[in-house]
Amino acid sequence: MSIPRLRYDRLLWVGFLLLIGFLLFSAIGRKKNSFADGVEVEVLSLKSGEKLISERDVRQALLRAFGNTLEGTELVGLEVERMERVLEEDPFVLNAETYIDQRSIFHVKIQQREPVLRVLDNNGGNYYLDKNGVKMPPSNNFAARVLVATGNVAPYTLDFRKKKRTTLKDLFSLTETLLADDFFASFIQQIHVSNTGEFILVPLIGDQKILLGSVRKLEDKLRRLKIFYQQGMPYAGWRAYQSINLKYNGQVVCQK
Repeated sequence: MSIPRLRYDRLLWVGFLLLIGFLLFSAIGRKKNSFADGVEVEVLSLKSGEKLISERDVRQALLRAFGNTLEGTELVGLEVERMERVLEEDPFVLNAETYIDQRSIFHVKIQQREPVLRVLDNNGGNYYLDKNGVKMPPSNNFAARVLVATGNVAPYTLDFRKKKRTTLKDLFSLTETLLADDFFASFIQQIHVSNTGEFILVPLIGDQKILLGSVRKLEDKLRRLKIFYQQGMPYAGWRAYQSINLKYNGQVVCQK
């Protein structure tokens, strides 16, 4: 009867794996039972370099929601997913990410909503819209340098983009079209909605008003306007006209 020889190399390998598993399990246990040594908050700046919400605002929001500053809190007790949901309820926050690093530091990273339009309507409304049409209040930290809309703008509703026709829906569509063009994005500073629901553009340079009318055939109207500014306006001068009318098919009608 032969007795099989022991494979010491296999025993050593199994022992090594058991040791690694024990150390890993112990490290996880110690991590869960350790405490947050600090909290680091980072708010990513907008394209302009500004911040609608500050790091201090984020810390205050966490303090209101959870009742403490989180420093010294047991890591196992940190409700990370709930914290992200709470922070994303803020109208300035598009996305919130939280994690704990190897030094037991709790990190919060905030991505802000990017405002594209500020609305100051006849009913006293004063708010921003981001690129997705989400409403945002004015910020206490700074005023975003964006297109400004004034006049007879329909009240904001969560589903305004799904409605068949409102001045707010047309206004937002017009804003998207202007911002998609480098020339108009830097040249148009204000959109006014008249009492009859027509749109008037106010350029950054010159005293003239651009009578756009409705948003029907918008691309053709803006094409005519760009050609006029690039080819005709340099000869006439930027202050030669009081108004530029685009409401007539195929024409650019100017009034001195």
